[in-house]
Amino acid sequence: MQIHLIAVGTRMPGWVDEGYAEYARRLPRECSLKLVEIPLAQRSKSRPVARAVSEEGRRMEAAIGAGHRVVALDVEGRGWSTPQLAARLRDWMQDGRNVSLLVGGPDGLADNCLQAAEQRWSLSPLTLPHPLVRVLLAEQLYRAWSLNAGHPYHRG
Repeated sequence: MQIHLIAVGTRMPGWVDEGYAEYARRLPRECSLKLVEIPLAQRSKSRPVARAVSEEGRRMEAAIGAGHRVVALDVEGRGWSTPQLAARLRDWMQDGRNVSLLVGGPDGLADNCLQAAEQRWSLSPLTLPHPLVRVLLAEQLYRAWSLNAGHPYHRG
């Protein structure tokens, strides 16, 4: 199984790229993590935000692989504890389909992305900066995998 982290935004600070790469590298081939960056749509006074979000949504939808399980990162989604995420990851791996995790831009996910999602996951009721979400997701996926594998990284 491969997990595609489809995220709006490019040119992240070095600490983001390094943090994401560190945890993505730790995951084994059978649960690999691949970053797919979607360019931020142009925003201006003359261009409504809804139009930019819609454009990002079309690009994200095009990046979702055929047959992928789609999980939208959404503040209105369900929060999962680490053991719950580990159980979801185990289920995803047993299902055999690849997974696309969708992370919207500063104005959130387009409706088409939310509708395409089989699950909606909220990392926190807090508003998190999008660069930090990439690192946090990679670390939590690694933590969930390590819990399932009995690896000592996760110590509860």
